[in-house]
Amino acid sequence: MTISPYLELTLAEGTSIALAINTEKSRSEWIIAPILTEVRKQVHAQISLFSGRSFTVDRKRGLYGQCDYLLSLSPEQLYIAAPAIAVVEAKKEDIVAGLGQCIATMYAAWLFNERENRPLPWIYGAVTTGTTWKFLKLRDRTVYIDRDEYYFKEIQTILGIFQVILKTIDHPEE
Repeated sequence: MTISPYLELTLAEGTSIALAINTEKSRSEWIIAPILTEVRKQVHAQISLFSGRSFTVDRKRGLYGQCDYLLSLSPEQLYIAAPAIAVVEAKKEDIVAGLGQCIATMYAAWLFNERENRPLPWIYGAVTTGTTWKFLKLRDRTVYIDRDEYYFKEIQTILGIFQVILKTIDHPEE
């Protein structure tokens, strides 16, 4: 997977800023958002990308709050439309600490899709510091956590994983 000159330049400039400031917000703005924007660009804006939007699915189950990032298989950008396909949880420096929150948001996305009559066999998630990425998959109420972590210098691999996620959603039988 090749990266665009725009992403290459954005990350070259933004990464040093994000790592110098070293807050969750700086990593989110200068590293994670440009990468996810590139994912959206690569599929010609046929998915939507949300950041910091309220995603209240079931208050009684504690499934409410703002998502760090949510991707939907709808090009609708004004509101979150089903099916939600992936969530990305940004964490300052602790991937493991973000797993529970990511799993809860993935489950909320699964319920959201069911409620909207757009069920999918799986939901994907990622927990990231911007420089380290760990991917998850929820299927049949079982969470699978990739044993590998992917690092910023493997940006082409990270983009490739998102492409596989999108292909899998489009062709779930594969």
